[in-house]
Amino acid sequence: MSVAASSDIHQRIPLLHKRLATVAHKSGRDPAAITVIAASKMQPVLMLRTAYALGIRSFGENYVSEAVPKIVALGDLAISWHCIGAVQSNKTHLVATHFDWVHSIDRQKIAVRLNNARPAHLPPLNCCLQVDLWSASSLTKRCGVSSNELADLVAVTDAQPHLRLRGLMVLPPVDHLSPRTIFAQLADLMNDLRSSYPQLDTLSMGMSADWELAVAEGATAIRVGSAIFGARPPITDDG
Repeated sequence: MSVAASSDIHQRIPLLHKRLATVAHKSGRDPAAITVIAASKMQPVLMLRTAYALGIRSFGENYVSEAVPKIVALGDLAISWHCIGAVQSNKTHLVATHFDWVHSIDRQKIAVRLNNARPAHLPPLNCCLQVDLWSASSLTKRCGVSSNELADLVAVTDAQPHLRLRGLMVLPPVDHLSPRTIFAQLADLMNDLRSSYPQLDTLSMGMSADWELAVAEGATAIRVGSAIFGARPPITDDG
């Protein structure tokens, strides 16, 4: 990590927390009730250690094969690890073994496989279900469970003894014109589900470009990368 990158992160994190407090108070919310998840894809271990030293306690990784070595290397820190990328069937064992949270369950098969792979000595894996609220009316590729299929996925996930159903997640397309509408729809869905599943407490929505809109609509977990780390490092031939 360069000196410039270290200097930048020392500025970005306090600014992010200050802005979060302002936005939360404007919406009548307690900023302490909103978890900042540092989306740390492609970031080196040293950068994560710096973010931790500056108060970040939750880190989100998209790619399991990249995440596991980081989790092992940072095992001396009290980090909450969040899987925020798509969960492939052949990676469910690694996710269940190494992560504290998974935000992107979109199929019953994945929920069952995660449950079966969760080691008995670990607490239940905290889970959010990723919901697709737009692709049925657009050409955008589906990303999550449809609202019509959500109830069945909720029931199956909640029935798994080694999973703890916590809430819902959404990832609007980058070119969507009104992400706030999607955030509001997700909040409405979770409010409806709470009548049967009162334990639901997590709305995982909002990234660096739109987290303020998400907070205004009730986000309890925001997944921010560039707002903390700056632009992602370039991909090199040697990975």
